[in-house]
Amino acid sequence: MVNAAELRRVAAFSDLPDDQIQWFLSHAQEAFLQAGDTYVLQGDPPDWLFVFLEGLFQWRGEFGGDTVVLPAQAGEVSGVFPFSRMKQFTVTGRALTEGRLLKFPASLLPELVRKMPELARRLVSMMSDRIREGTRIEQQRDRLVSLGKLSAGLAHELNNPASAAKRATGQLRETLARIRDASRELWRRDLSDVQKLEIESVEASLMRTDPAAPNGLALTDLEDRLDSVLRSHGHQDSWELSAPLARSNMQPEELEALLTKIDVVSAHGALARMAASAELASLLNEIESSTSRIFELVRTIKEYSYMDQARVQDVDIVRSLEATLAVLNYRLRDGVTVQREYQPVPLLVNSFGSELNQVWTNIIENAVDAMVGKGELRVRIFREERYVVVEIGDNGPGIPPEVKSHIFEPFFTTKGVGEGTGLGLDAVQRIVKKHRGDIQVSSKPGDTRFQVWLPLAESA
Repeated sequence: MVNAAELRRVAAFSDLPDDQIQWFLSHAQEAFLQAGDTYVLQGDPPDWLFVFLEGLFQWRGEFGGDTVVLPAQAGEVSGVFPFSRMKQFTVTGRALTEGRLLKFPASLLPELVRKMPELARRLVSMMSDRIREGTRIEQQRDRLVSLGKLSAGLAHELNNPASAAKRATGQLRETLARIRDASRELWRRDLSDVQKLEIESVEASLMRTDPAAPNGLALTDLEDRLDSVLRSHGHQDSWELSAPLARSNMQPEELEALLTKIDVVSAHGALARMAASAELASLLNEIESSTSRIFELVRTIKEYSYMDQARVQDVDIVRSLEATLAVLNYRLRDGVTVQREYQPVPLLVNSFGSELNQVWTNIIENAVDAMVGKGELRVRIFREERYVVVEIGDNGPGIPPEVKSHIFEPFFTTKGVGEGTGLGLDAVQRIVKKHRGDIQVSSKPGDTRFQVWLPLAESA
C-alpha cells in the first residue's frame, strides 16, 4: 500500500499538505507490473493519470508514419492531465522492468483542481512543457521531411546535367582520336597553301555555334543532300561523313565548292577532320551548358538557404519567391504553369530570409498537392501602404469550409498517414507572426489564394 512518504518522493507531490496527499491516495489505485506488461493501449479512452513509483516504463506509438518512443521512469507523472483535450491515448504504455504505479481516475480531475490547486498548476505546467517539446520534435521532423524532398528533387536536377557532362567527356576522347587520325592522313598529302587555307576556313566555320542548326526532318533532309554530293564526287563511304557534317549544319553548296578544289583522297581526310572538329565543338558546348546549369543550381540553393549570408537582412521578396520557385522546379515543370505578376520596384522586408522561403515552399507545395500536379499556380506581389503582400493561388478544387477553419491548427492534416504531419501551415503562420505580419486565405472551387502580409523594411 502506497503511503504519504512514498508519494512525496515524486517531485510534484513533495511539499503538498497531508490532507491533499491523503485525498489523492484514497482515490488512486496501485498497480504492479512485470517487464513487458502494458498499463494502457493505444486507442484506449483517456481514463487515467499515472504516477510512476518504481521501475522503467515506455510510451510507444505510431505518428505520421513514424514510430514514436518516449521513456518514463519512477518519479514522473503522465497520462491525462487537468484541462487536457485528449480523446484517446495515442500511444501504448508498457513496463520495461518490474514496476509499480498509481492510477488516478480522470473523472476526478475537476475535483482534483479544486482540492489540490497547486498540484493542478504543476500538472498543467508539465502538460504545456510536453506539448511544446512534442511540437518541437514534430516541427524538426517536418523540416527534415521537407529537406529530404527538396534534396531528392535537387539531386535529380543536378544528376541530369552532371550525367550529360560525363557522357560528353567520354565522347571527347573518341572524337580527339578521330581528329588525330584524320590529321595524320592529311599530313601525308601534298596540299597547296590555297587548299590548306580552304580546309581551315571551312573547318573554322563548322566549329562555330549555330543557333539555327537543323533537327528532326530538316536534319534528315540535309543529310540526304550532303550524301548525294559526296557520292557524286566518288566517296563510297559517304554515310560516315554526311551525318556528322549535317549535324554541324554544313550546306551542300559549301561542300560542293570544297570538293571541286581537293582530290577525293585528300577530301576524305579533310572532311573526316572537319566532322570530328564540329563534333568536338558540339561536345564542348554541351559540357559548358551542363556545368553552367550545375553552377546555376548551386547558386539557387545558396540563395534559397541564404548560405554565407547574415541571418537577418533586408530581403527582396521577388528574389526570395523566385529562388523558391527555382528550387521547386522539379515539382512544377511536369504540369504546373506559373503565372507571375510583380511590381517593377524592389520590395524589401527585414527578415530571416531562409524562414520566408520556408513559408513560400509550404504554401506552394500545398497548392501543387491540391492540383494533383496539374494546373495553374498564380503568384502576385504588390505593395499595400506599409506592407508587401505576397499572394499565392491555384486553380485546384478549393478548401472545404469545414476544413478551412482548421488548416492553421497544429497537427491538422487532410493527407494520409505518412504523407503529412499537419505542421506545414502551422509553421507558416508562426513564421509570418514572428515577422509581425499576417496571413489570410480565401477559397472556392478553382480559386484558392493565400495572402501573406509583411511590413516593409525601413530602407524600402
